[in-house]
Amino acid sequence: MITRITSASIREPAPGLWSNCLKVGDTVYVSGLTSRDRDNQVQGDDEYTQSINIFQRMGQLLQAAGATPDDVVKLNLYLTRIDQRQAVWRARQEFFGMARCFPVATLVEVSSLQPGVLVEIEAVAALGHGGRPLETMEA
Repeated sequence: MITRITSASIREPAPGLWSNCLKVGDTVYVSGLTSRDRDNQVQGDDEYTQSINIFQRMGQLLQAAGATPDDVVKLNLYLTRIDQRQAVWRARQEFFGMARCFPVATLVEVSSLQPGVLVEIEAVAALGHGGRPLETMEA
């Protein structure tokens, strides 16, 4: 079964466009989020501020799905200015903390996003797997 996850603080797209968050079994998929408020206005004019806002919104959707940031296993990050990636990494470290196993990630520079948007981030989480000890395997 596919369950659409919503949060009262995050504006949902019009029907027929996309879903912000879906839960399928014990997997949670968070669509590419940008730093917009409920009135669809861009919040923040730099990569750090926009990333903090995105991670806060992501956290709300994860919580609504019964997940935590520790359950996130995959991130895709899109930046319009790759030279500002350190600001995004700083926000990511604040969201996930320093002592955890960081999700796998893809970081891509794109030529443009929506007007005023500098960062877009999507995630995949595995429910109930957060906080587990990190196991390292070598080939």
